[in-house]
Amino acid sequence: MSRKGTVGRAKGDKPDTLSALQAANEELRAKLTDVQIELQQERSKVSRVEREKAQELRQVREQEQHRAAVLLTELRARLHEDKLRELQAAREALQRQHEAELLRVVRAKDGERQRLQARLRAPRGAGTRGAEARDEARRGFEPERARLQQEIAELRGAKRQAEEALSAAARNDRAKAAEMRSVCHLHQEELTRIRKECERDIRRLQLDEKDARRFQLKIAELSAIIRKLEDRNALLSEERNEQLKRLREAESQYRPLLERNKRLVRKNESLAHTLRRLQGQLRFLTQENLEMKQKSGVIRRPSSLNDLDQSREDRDVDFLKVQILEQQSLIDELSKTLETAGYVKSVLERDKLLRLRKQRKKMAKLPKPVVVETFGYDEETSLESDASSISYQTDRTDQTPCTPEDNLEEGAAREEAELRFRQLTMEYQALQRAYALLQEQVGGTLDAEREIKTREQLQAEVQRARSHMEDLERTLAEQGQDVKWIEEKQALFRRNQELVDKIKQMQEEEARLRREVQDARDQNELLEFRVLELEERERKSPAIGLCHTAFLDGRSPLQACCEAEGMTDIQVPELMKRLDVLGDNAVSNLTNEEQVTIIQARTVLTLAEKWLQQIESMEAAVQQKMVDLESEKELFRRQKGYLDEELDFRKQSLDQAHRRVLELEAMLWDVLQQEAGAKMAELLSDEERDKLSLAMEQWKRQVMSELRERDAQILRERMELLQGAQQRVKELEERTEAQKRQIKELEEKLSSCGHSSPGCLLGECFRRRALLLPEGPTSGPCRWVPSGAPGATPRTPGTVPALDPVRPEDSAPRGVPGVPADTSLRPPGLARTCSAQKQTPHSQPLLWGVWVEAPGDGGHV
Repeated sequence: MSRKGTVGRAKGDKPDTLSALQAANEELRAKLTDVQIELQQERSKVSRVEREKAQELRQVREQEQHRAAVLLTELRARLHEDKLRELQAAREALQRQHEAELLRVVRAKDGERQRLQARLRAPRGAGTRGAEARDEARRGFEPERARLQQEIAELRGAKRQAEEALSAAARNDRAKAAEMRSVCHLHQEELTRIRKECERDIRRLQLDEKDARRFQLKIAELSAIIRKLEDRNALLSEERNEQLKRLREAESQYRPLLERNKRLVRKNESLAHTLRRLQGQLRFLTQENLEMKQKSGVIRRPSSLNDLDQSREDRDVDFLKVQILEQQSLIDELSKTLETAGYVKSVLERDKLLRLRKQRKKMAKLPKPVVVETFGYDEETSLESDASSISYQTDRTDQTPCTPEDNLEEGAAREEAELRFRQLTMEYQALQRAYALLQEQVGGTLDAEREIKTREQLQAEVQRARSHMEDLERTLAEQGQDVKWIEEKQALFRRNQELVDKIKQMQEEEARLRREVQDARDQNELLEFRVLELEERERKSPAIGLCHTAFLDGRSPLQACCEAEGMTDIQVPELMKRLDVLGDNAVSNLTNEEQVTIIQARTVLTLAEKWLQQIESMEAAVQQKMVDLESEKELFRRQKGYLDEELDFRKQSLDQAHRRVLELEAMLWDVLQQEAGAKMAELLSDEERDKLSLAMEQWKRQVMSELRERDAQILRERMELLQGAQQRVKELEERTEAQKRQIKELEEKLSSCGHSSPGCLLGECFRRRALLLPEGPTSGPCRWVPSGAPGATPRTPGTVPALDPVRPEDSAPRGVPGVPADTSLRPPGLARTCSAQKQTPHSQPLLWGVWVEAPGDGGHV
């Protein structure tokens, strides 16, 4: 009964469930359509923004280039014209002035010459007149000469002023040219900044395009899932049609059996009515029999004829009782037979109904109804059946005691009753055997009463279900709908449930793929930043050509430097040997100071050779590092090429998939509009449409907020990566600048080996070797103090001069207070000369000064 009730409630809830499923399906379709529209709009916006950005960048670049070119051309032309104009004006002024001066001088000289000639042509009288004329001419020529000298000085001053004006104009031209160069450099920096911003925007747009293509891939996957679900829906609809056909065939087969069952039920009811009527007659006759026995017990025994009549009447009554009992047993047997036959049919019908219900449950996937099982028959019914089985025995045995007069009659009646009881017992046993055989044929031990009750309950439930179905069909017919519509709603509900499961699965797959894509994107960005870093380093760092000179055949670096400077006549090994020979005490033609000078010069040369070897090793290491950087750069360039090819291939694949997705979406939209357009338009009310629109707007806002959050997160990550890359670029630039400065210093030192004086070279060598030598003249704190000088340590005859100790606070350079001496670099030839310093009374550590007099140079170190 509970199972039927659950099925009825489930059938009653089907329209609501199907309407909810249809609404959910339409909502999903509307969401999919809106997502497609938004994706198309986003795609068009991205393409439009890319085109606008490219056009703006191109216009800005062209305008900046044109403006810079025009500005440079105008400035150059203006400077050239100004320079030419000023030079022409100065030249013309000087030329006019010079011509005027020349004409004036020429005129003056011509007049003087003519005057003198006129005086010479005059008659020469006396010598006095000639002397006076000469004196007068001399007196007139002296002021003229002074005046001419003054004019020449003025002309020289004017010329100097013109030269100064010309130099000032040249300086102005140089200043204007420097200003133009700075303006040009600023324009170049601005162009570089604009180019970097454009590249950054292009990368951002490419990443946005990648996101859009990722959404296209997701839509393609969902379209494939929808296509598979549609195929599955078609198969399920075919199976549903087949099951409905089988159900109709089963109903057509079961209809005769149900009609026969109804006839048997009506016949069983008529027999039961007859049984009740006979039972009433039996009770009436039994009551009359008891009354007659009581009356016969009170009245005296009559004559023999009366006794015979009474016995005959008793026998007639007993015979009627027996006939009644036989008829009752026959009725019971027939009723049991009918009940067993009806039970068999009901069992068969129940099995078929159970099979049909199982099929319907599989189709509808409804929850299983609660079944209340009954175990056997009730105790009351079993007790009633037991009481009815022994009622006859108790009725026959429990009688009132007879008087001694009726002993014979009671004994005869008892014998007849025993005979009838034995006969009834035999018949009862036969019926039990027949019932057992019937149970064996049907199968299993069954309780007839319980099965009758179950069958009646099932029949009542079937009738109620049929009436409910008829009411529903009538309601649907009144609404103008069909049963197929309900079946379609059930199929849509199952399809929506499958779609929800698939969507959950695809969301998990999408999350996994999103993590993989994020990892790949991070790796790609790292590689791109690395490539950009290498390109920027290559662009900013100048080409450093390191020529590593290998010293073969045991040549020293000093020999190579000398040969590079053109001094091929100097042999460093021979020079070292000569210095060793000259440094020995066996040579007596040298003084002690000269010997010390030679020993110190050899030590300096040894240290310089070691320093040059270190420079060569450092140069080789730097060159190897540059080679490694070049190989790494080439490797990253190849990786960038591979990544570009893979990116192009993925773009083509995404474009093809997007086109396919658009085609499938159009096909799906057409099919869905053809199938459920009219029905959903009729089913949805205005309130439902408003609810759907509100839910859609809320979903849109949620999706847009998620997209904005994702874009903001991606932007933050990229900004962090960009800041890290910029910091790394700055560090690498600083290291590169330091290396370039070091290389320039090395090149300058190497180039200055042949041009600088030996004293300066040795001083630089000692500074590099941490001997803390000053760069100034001999008056510095670290110097030689010859013997005999004030403050010198006295020495004994026949020994070399010793070094005067200098305190660390007097000899250490600025910034290195109290630095101890580097005694490990002390030359071996100074062991004897410096032994006297061990006996100095100073408690602080000492520094060793070096005095080298380079012959012919006069320099000091």
